[in-house]
Amino acid sequence: MDPLSNMLIAIKNGSRAGRESIDLPFSAFSHTVAECLVRAGFLKSTAKKMRHDLPILVLTLAYNDKIPKVSEVKRISKLSRRIYRGVKELHPVRSGLGSIVLSTPKGVLTGDEARKEHVGGEVLFEIW
Repeated sequence: MDPLSNMLIAIKNGSRAGRESIDLPFSAFSHTVAECLVRAGFLKSTAKKMRHDLPILVLTLAYNDKIPKVSEVKRISKLSRRIYRGVKELHPVRSGLGSIVLSTPKGVLTGDEARKEHVGGEVLFEIW
């Protein structure tokens, strides 16, 4: 599996298990995606820490009255098949309850942010 899929599954499983935070191997791309999820409200915070001289990414999970904000994730663009969408093809996920995350020329953005910036890009995943 690729690192992004591992990160998404760890977020989903950690939320379902009721964990406060999860630790993942650090990469600049994973950190950028995590910051996008913080802006969207699916994570509380993200931090880079060192453990045994190796960088790790600490993600603090978000909850609404002990109900996790992340219930499911769906990877759209995979290593074997890349999916691209223009700004006019970006639609709400789960009637606005979820979000789509894209890699755009202006960075990693949610679908709402991409519509405001008027850019399209590679559809990474859906989260709700």
